[in-house]
Amino acid sequence: MLKIIDVKTNQRIELIDITSRVNDLILKSTVKNGLCSLFVPHTTAGVTINENADPSVKVDITGKFNSLIPANDNYTHIEGNADSHIKSTIVGQTTNLIIDNSRIVLGTWQGIFFCEFDGPRNRKVYIKLING
Repeated sequence: MLKIIDVKTNQRIELIDITSRVNDLILKSTVKNGLCSLFVPHTTAGVTINENADPSVKVDITGKFNSLIPANDNYTHIEGNADSHIKSTIVGQTTNLIIDNSRIVLGTWQGIFFCEFDGPRNRKVYIKLING
């Protein structure tokens, strides 16, 4: 079963918690136990799992990305978003999660984040639910 969620971003670089949206899709599906595979089909965005209890974690992550990989550097990519491609490559475009009793398995403080590195934009996340 393949599902798609739309994500509207508002800043050039931001992390958006999509945990509840993914859980809602699983609850509405027939998959009770199995796998949830997430794929972001964009070269300047990604997906990751990290702490979602304290909002300052997102600020720290985006701040460190910006200091390590600044928007304006000596890049050769002519579109002006080479930093976004590099950040996306580091984070990655996929993650896989276990589904148990119709819920994704995450640690106490963990959430799923869509990572925007070249916004604002309208983005998509593909979600494949696999019985197992």
